[in-house]
Amino acid sequence: MGTIDYIVLALYFLVLVGIGLWGFTRVKNSADFYTAGGKLPWWLSGISHHVSGYSGAVFVAYAAIAYTHGFTIYVWWALGIGLSMILTTYFIAPRWSRLRSRVGIQSPTEYLATRYNIPTQQVMAWSGVIVKTFDIGAKWAAIGILLNAFTGLSIGTGIAISGVVTLIYITVGGLWADVLNDFFSFVIQFVTGIVMFVIVLSHLGDGFNGVFTLWDRLPADNSKLFNDPYTVGFSIAYLVIAFFSYSGGTWNLATRFISSSSGKEAKRAALLSTILYLTWPLILFFPMFAAPVFLPDLEDPSQSYSLMALEFLPPGLVGLLLASLFSNTLSMVSSDANTISAVITRDILPLISKKIRSFGASQRLIMARVTTFIFILITIIIAFNSDSFGGVIGLLITWFAALLGPISVPMILGLLPAFKYCDSKAALISIFGGLLTFATIKLVLGEVPYAVEISSPIIVSLILYTGYGLVFRKEVDPEVNEMVDSLNID
Repeated sequence: MGTIDYIVLALYFLVLVGIGLWGFTRVKNSADFYTAGGKLPWWLSGISHHVSGYSGAVFVAYAAIAYTHGFTIYVWWALGIGLSMILTTYFIAPRWSRLRSRVGIQSPTEYLATRYNIPTQQVMAWSGVIVKTFDIGAKWAAIGILLNAFTGLSIGTGIAISGVVTLIYITVGGLWADVLNDFFSFVIQFVTGIVMFVIVLSHLGDGFNGVFTLWDRLPADNSKLFNDPYTVGFSIAYLVIAFFSYSGGTWNLATRFISSSSGKEAKRAALLSTILYLTWPLILFFPMFAAPVFLPDLEDPSQSYSLMALEFLPPGLVGLLLASLFSNTLSMVSSDANTISAVITRDILPLISKKIRSFGASQRLIMARVTTFIFILITIIIAFNSDSFGGVIGLLITWFAALLGPISVPMILGLLPAFKYCDSKAALISIFGGLLTFATIKLVLGEVPYAVEISSPIIVSLILYTGYGLVFRKEVDPEVNEMVDSLNID
């Protein structure tokens, strides 16, 4: 990068500090820190939900897939999420907001104590914390790769720098700082994405027709909707996983809906995020699709987007793009840590220590910041050892997707009246059945088709959860019945 790029990058970091300090002034208690007091406007919540659904990892791991396998990355990733979000918009998102207003939740797992029981809640809370540890570790590794490509810093140094910045940032501003960071990050990403799209298109030399003629210059398989190992089966499996993830099984995404002022506002936020997933990646990924034309036989495809940006973006915009990718990852990790902190401080620690239950508002806020700090530190350690878990792509797709399903099935379906007959036993059986399936595939079966590897745990969990409710149709606890039915309307 040039001098002006480093200046732009430094200036944006100052903006981040300003956002964090502004967020600090809005945080008076744990409700402000975790859910912005339930006052997030729908457009800010929707953009934040969209941006929080991916990080710098998209420009590393998914850029590599776009380089090697082409258009299929849009089909199974962006289109899959967009389609799954349609169901989320109308059936799930409004219920999260109503839980906050009716029950007073601040964490996504808080309602599970009433919906099932405390032991089930604890199993899901602890399991989710472990899953997110791996997921965030992948994101640190990805930003390390991005910094290496843009600046020449070693990947380890990049992880350390981004980790230290985040450790400071996330203990200050709470959710308000996260969503504002998401907004500014998306604005910058939008500007640089449009510029990259136009410049790459002009270099292809066919005008707007280059959008279509590009594929004639690429390997034939790159234009296919499904390109092995990203088959039809894999895409369907990811569609199911995406529904449970983006509807709130990934806890920081649930927080965007929880923090909306009403179910109607949460629905509008989810609809905006849906539209963005269906449209924006077509422009954002175009330079990644075109990379083999300009960078043939690239030894490390994960650096394709970084090298394309350095090749085509004018001075200043490179630094701005890196700032956007960096802040996007920082915000996503910050958001995850914020939500994990809510689960730990409100759902786990009070059961471990009676003293914590009597904490006042200021003590709870301090505890929230301490647990956030410790959690992030652990994820940084995971990032330094990401190769042990199959690298960034392995952590993002295999580990996270496979482990997410068993935990999110009872969490998301537990919100719906149709599944109110599924009690704590159904939840526990489905969780352990899914996790056992994942362990069996990893430790016993070994090599299996990719679609089978990531889909089997969630399919087993779905069958066990819904099957138990149908076979053992027990009487529903009145408290559970009242809570679930109350989520139907604002």
